[in-house]
Amino acid sequence: MASIDSGGGDNHKKGPGVKKAKKLSTRVDMTPMVDLGFLLITFFIFTATMSSPVAMDLNMPKDTKDLKDQTEVKQSGALTIMLGKGDQVYYYEGELTPENASTSFKQTTFKGIRDVIINKRKEVISNYKGSPACEQKAKDKGRDPKTECADEDFVVVIKPDDDATYKNTVDILDEMTINNVKRFAMVKISDTEKELVKATEQASGVK
Repeated sequence: MASIDSGGGDNHKKGPGVKKAKKLSTRVDMTPMVDLGFLLITFFIFTATMSSPVAMDLNMPKDTKDLKDQTEVKQSGALTIMLGKGDQVYYYEGELTPENASTSFKQTTFKGIRDVIINKRKEVISNYKGSPACEQKAKDKGRDPKTECADEDFVVVIKPDDDATYKNTVDILDEMTINNVKRFAMVKISDTEKELVKATEQASGVK
């Protein structure tokens, strides 16, 4: 990589018994360094792992008017979650009617909705009555039949309001993964639910 060149003669006169001093100059050959650099670049290119895009599965209900083709959900295992402004979350269990709206419709935060999801899932599992066909499939997969089949009855319906942020929507979808919710869908919020959200926001002073 380096070579030493000897210099030429000097202007000093030779005296008796005096040896001529040689001038040495160093020249560095950078060609091997360039080759090594390209080898390292090639190594890192072939060994690096390209980042793959991460996608989240989202179930959407069937858009049909035929009752036979609509997605069936047991009211006893249904939990509806609505997203409003100010990072507020609203929810109710089962079916919302004018008679039970005042008691079933509740308000919480993202910290509180996790406990609601966990408790509702435990309730559905404890009230599971059994399904021989589902249990046999679970046994074939080597899974717990009761938990596996009860999770099929637990459905979370997510309804973002017009004032809900994209971050809140992603956060509630993350909650589905964290709490191992297998069946969930995103549905357009109804006019009745929207009115309840607005009224609750005004009553609680959410801005």
